[in-house]
Amino acid sequence: MLSSKRLGALANARVLLRSRCSLPHTASLSGSSIKSLRDAFRDPSSPFHIAPGQAGPESPDSPPSLPDPTPSQSSHPTAVGSLAENARTKLISMGYDAESFWEQSIVWGHHDSFRHVNNAHYLRFIESGRMVWLMALGKVLGGEERVKAMLAGQGVSLILKSANINYRRPVTFPDTLLIGHKPIISSSRTQFTLNAVLYSYVQQAVVADSDSVLVWYDYDSLKKCDPGDDTWRVMKAASRDGQGES
Repeated sequence: MLSSKRLGALANARVLLRSRCSLPHTASLSGSSIKSLRDAFRDPSSPFHIAPGQAGPESPDSPPSLPDPTPSQSSHPTAVGSLAENARTKLISMGYDAESFWEQSIVWGHHDSFRHVNNAHYLRFIESGRMVWLMALGKVLGGEERVKAMLAGQGVSLILKSANINYRRPVTFPDTLLIGHKPIISSSRTQFTLNAVLYSYVQQAVVADSDSVLVWYDYDSLKKCDPGDDTWRVMKAASRDGQGES
């Protein structure tokens, strides 16, 4: 049993709690009425009122913050489109095949402890672009069926012999790299060099370039081979087309 003194203290505490929970300038929320609660938030004189299209206040005493009327360049579709178009135009002027272009989005996980994209990731970026270039070549040589065969390592396709990368500028998140490829033909009948360039949308500059040596390889007989005159005519035409400004 509670003493009369303790019962009186409990009653006073309840009254105090009701007075603190009631909202100023609004009807009391009798019985935790949902309607009363909605009315409180709709009342413009209430510190809890949120006007349509606004963000809520941090507290009843602080005014709501207004949205930034000038979005950043990275989130503006027109600005991003312009950066991408500038990059494509630049790479085409440098002689890179537009059919080989690969957009590589940079994610936070590409960073290392030096706070830029780790060097090892560039090999994967270039590999993705190289496969896009290979698919474009396969279509010219024999359509979709030839593309499938080359990707699956069936018949005559390509195999990577070596690769080197020149790192020119550090890349950080957020960014997108446009990667382009073009072949460089020598006197060899079994291999050639495939040049790649990585262009940053944010920096509007080349951030890396690479030379890879690719060997024509017969996956059925498991040895390098000469792909034939028709293939070399296509390759030499692509090499001539790629002799743009550097």
